[in-house]
Amino acid sequence: MSSPLLEVKNLKQHFRINRRFTTKAVDGISFTVERGQTFGLVGESGSGKSTTGRSIIRLYTPTSGEIFFDGHLISGHLNAATRRLVRSNIQMVFQDPMASLNPRKTVLETVSEGLMNLHPELTAVERKVKVCRVLEQVGLSADFVNRYPHQFSGGQRQRIGLARALIMEPQLIIADEPISALDVSIQAQVVNLLKRIQKDLGITMIFIAHDLSMVRYISDRIGVMHLGHIVEIGDRNEIFAHPIHPYTISLLSAIPQPNPILEKKRRSLGYLYRQSGIDYTLGEYHKVSSTHEVLATSLEFEKWSAGDYTDTLSESHNVDSLKTESV
Repeated sequence: MSSPLLEVKNLKQHFRINRRFTTKAVDGISFTVERGQTFGLVGESGSGKSTTGRSIIRLYTPTSGEIFFDGHLISGHLNAATRRLVRSNIQMVFQDPMASLNPRKTVLETVSEGLMNLHPELTAVERKVKVCRVLEQVGLSADFVNRYPHQFSGGQRQRIGLARALIMEPQLIIADEPISALDVSIQAQVVNLLKRIQKDLGITMIFIAHDLSMVRYISDRIGVMHLGHIVEIGDRNEIFAHPIHPYTISLLSAIPQPNPILEKKRRSLGYLYRQSGIDYTLGEYHKVSSTHEVLATSLEFEKWSAGDYTDTLSESHNVDSLKTESV
């Protein structure tokens, strides 16, 4: 088997707020992403998903840990060659399509900016040809090159952001909640576009979201994050068919059922993190199967494997109570 394209080892991303307080946004996570796969990273707001993506692409300098991309260490000091490797081969699609686009630049200027910085040998005509080609690839007309972001809908702006990433011909795309700011009717279009491009071009992808049903649709493997830790990781079908961690179970219980009869019977479960006495720093990864692991102490793993979730899950029929407790 070939080595994974991306390997993250004990990554920590801490932000010092003042002399007394440090936020541990990401606190020692490890995972791998195989070539051509889509790895879904899911969890509630504030769990550390976006910070993980920004650390990988080096928008943040990791506090500690190692990140290997295609066998190259990219978590330490970046020399010119490593910086070029990262910028050429890892691209990000951001959550807010309007905030991530410069309102004073045309589509041509925005999408071709990476080419201008990393491929200065290309002429203006060659850059425009590439931009037109990639716009058509994401479902936009080449006639849009001279328009500005405010002239597009939210879904179209997200396609422009995707075109900006694709024009660099990256090996890895980090999609940071690319559909959360879009209308529900547009979300499926963007996700199907991402899935088609990933399949056609063989691009590896990290798909960050809080919507488990969407993550299930697009991902091959899923990592569930909470408070800076990956509490459960495994193949898509294993996570949904045999969840072990109570936080994963609470997230799955929040997914609405399309069948109104089943939806009426659905029991939402709240995750009682504070009352349960669970401490992620004391846990270690236990294998549920060869491709499925859960973060827990030996006692917690024994209880959860036996279906005992006393003091960790609370049952409720009120949809408003689905929000999990934070510390």
